[in-house]
Amino acid sequence: MYVIHTYKAHEVNVLTVMAYDRFVAICQPLHYHSKMTFRTVLLLLIFAVLYPVCVFGYCFLSTSLPLCGDKLQRIFCTIWSIVELSCVDTVVLNIVGQFVAVTSVFIPLSFVLYTYLHILLVCRRSSSEFRGKALQTCLPHIVTFVNFCISVLCEVSLSQYKTDEAKPVVIVVLSLEFIIIPPISNPLVYGLNLPQIRTVISGYLRVEKLIGSTSFKDSTSTEKS
Repeated sequence: MYVIHTYKAHEVNVLTVMAYDRFVAICQPLHYHSKMTFRTVLLLLIFAVLYPVCVFGYCFLSTSLPLCGDKLQRIFCTIWSIVELSCVDTVVLNIVGQFVAVTSVFIPLSFVLYTYLHILLVCRRSSSEFRGKALQTCLPHIVTFVNFCISVLCEVSLSQYKTDEAKPVVIVVLSLEFIIIPPISNPLVYGLNLPQIRTVISGYLRVEKLIGSTSFKDSTSTEKS
């Protein structure tokens, strides 16, 4: 449970740091090297890693809760599912959980939206060449951000279901989107953005196409003979 929560918090923090990097690069290009120094980047990454590790220590508060059941219709465990099974009042835990959710998810996501609003305003006043470069810079991050938001919405939707009424296939699909799809898609999104990888893939596809056409010609010649 602790690993799952910190994993998603790490992801949203890294997305926030990347959004700030693109915001400075596009909206304040002359100040980029003075603002995004090695020390600044190091401090941002340290905060992105250590904050979730510390703040989600509240997950261990749920270990002392007496439970009225032991059945979870999910493929992973979250603190909300434990709270639903508890037999005592969990007001304090709920307040702490709301605070952690706001500071670790909603504020970073709001900041990402804020940076992209400014990027759009700058691109609107710029040339088409500048907009093309900005889109190429931001597109992988936008795709990853949208994918992350979809996974969060899936988890929120899953938390609204009553486990006795929800269909198991719905729970499994929403759980898979939350915990599996982003780690699979992120390397593809950022990998295909690298020219070297695109060149290798294009060369591989051309070779496969050439081999296929050659095999077809050979088989046709053999049939004719």
